[in-house]
Amino acid sequence: MRLFISLLSVFVFVSGCTGGNDPGEQVSPGSAESEVTESGLGLRPDGDTEIAPDMSQVSDELAEIFQYIDDHFEEDVRDFQRWIQQPSISNTGEGIPESARMVRGFFDELGCDAAVHEVGETEWGAQGNPVVYAKCDEGADKTLLMYWMYDNMPITQPDLWNYPPFEGVIVEQPPFPKVLIGRGATNSKGGNQVRLNALRAIKAVTGKLPMNLIVVAEGDEERMSIGLRKFVKENQELFADADEMWSGGRQSYTGRSGLSNGSSEGCVYIELTTSGAKWGRGPVYGDIHGGRKRAVDSPAWRHMQMLESIIDENGNIARVKGFYDDIEPLSAGTVASLKERAEGFDMEAAARNLGVARFISDDPFEHLKMASFGMAFNLDGIWGGNMYGGGAGAILPSRITSKHNIRYQPVQDGIDLVQKIKAQIDRNGYEDVEMQIIGDVPWRKGHVDGELAQAGLRALSIFNVPHTVPMSLRSESETTGGYWPGYLFGKDPINIPIIGAGVGHGGGAHANNEFYVIEGAGQIYGMAGASKVAATVLYNYAGKN
Repeated sequence: MRLFISLLSVFVFVSGCTGGNDPGEQVSPGSAESEVTESGLGLRPDGDTEIAPDMSQVSDELAEIFQYIDDHFEEDVRDFQRWIQQPSISNTGEGIPESARMVRGFFDELGCDAAVHEVGETEWGAQGNPVVYAKCDEGADKTLLMYWMYDNMPITQPDLWNYPPFEGVIVEQPPFPKVLIGRGATNSKGGNQVRLNALRAIKAVTGKLPMNLIVVAEGDEERMSIGLRKFVKENQELFADADEMWSGGRQSYTGRSGLSNGSSEGCVYIELTTSGAKWGRGPVYGDIHGGRKRAVDSPAWRHMQMLESIIDENGNIARVKGFYDDIEPLSAGTVASLKERAEGFDMEAAARNLGVARFISDDPFEHLKMASFGMAFNLDGIWGGNMYGGGAGAILPSRITSKHNIRYQPVQDGIDLVQKIKAQIDRNGYEDVEMQIIGDVPWRKGHVDGELAQAGLRALSIFNVPHTVPMSLRSESETTGGYWPGYLFGKDPINIPIIGAGVGHGGGAHANNEFYVIEGAGQIYGMAGASKVAATVLYNYAGKN
């Protein structure tokens, strides 16, 4: 009998730099229909998936685990719904303490030694959210480290959601017979649930995991991993036994998968603030009536002019001295790989699936290069004064703040970049503008090496998943899209191999109608198939398959 943590289903709509979506990731699901009621999910583990594992390469014990996953599929999906129904919004704090306790409960259930750790004030002054740490000692020779994030982004456009974002509604979404709609479904509760299902099934069938497991789950990924950064640096001894890190994996919208090696771009996040008090003009103590603009200067207009001075008219090129210094040229192998991917790449379909009108470049090769290896200086949000939608209300704001994530590449340094931005703002005549660093997640270049890489490749082959085989299992990779705090475990202060391999699919990260595929279709596995692949990776790694 499973232990479930009691939850109050809370349906909230709140307003809100993490990893980017795949270049062709689906975000807008079109018309979701055929809502499934709580009285009966009626789910099929295989859905309409047209590929299947080669059972001749699966041990009897692992086959028994597969059967357990099928037999408990609806139970696993209901657990997934319960997790989605618990908000965990790190930017507002909504549900964070409850979520940390819930995650601890998952690993208590597995018989691990689990605890919630408060981290206190972090490097740039903000309070960090709790970190969950668990250790599952099975007396085995190998120890895997598993990373989770349990926090999610806010709901910024509640009117665009087809269903309440914290309900976990299951609907038909062609070509998939069933998907689950909800905040955190794909980023990242879906993939975490898949691995949890696999661990539960293994434990239920065999009584123990095939290796020792260390789990670290953070509640600050959407806030630049500020709490995890402090926790790991102050508690390195807790990770001393880890041989490799297991980061999961997924399929693209075409069904392809592959090995990830923990590589990531860098990302630094800042806020810029213009105020009448610092400027010495305009409102000084607070907002005033907008009618006063006839005779009073506006910090808001000054802020807009400051932003225009550091970015080009299209918002794509930073006008900051030294911003593009130190970028390493792509290797010949990477260029060749991008050109190969560009052949037959459907730009219109990729834009449509992502929910954008078009990309910056209309050339497939240039687009893929920019999407995976480009730099960006984004305007994530701006606020001040009258923030109410509709109607009127004359306000002359006394201060205005904009937030920005800056994506950078090896061998650049995030703090050096923001210092260059501030120096440029000062040179442009806006010395009064204040800058606050929210967080920095440095880049990492990874290798595809170690036994876990071989275990992952073999699992994908067993499940007949189209995937790219690395040219060399020892070649260093350039970073490719997105960021995550892999540098803490594969660079500094800990340095072990990081490998991800898996299947399953979802979309809409940070967007409306975020979803995860429950019943797969075509070349894409649903949640049950993804859990079986995760179990196979573990059994391959442990030498038990």
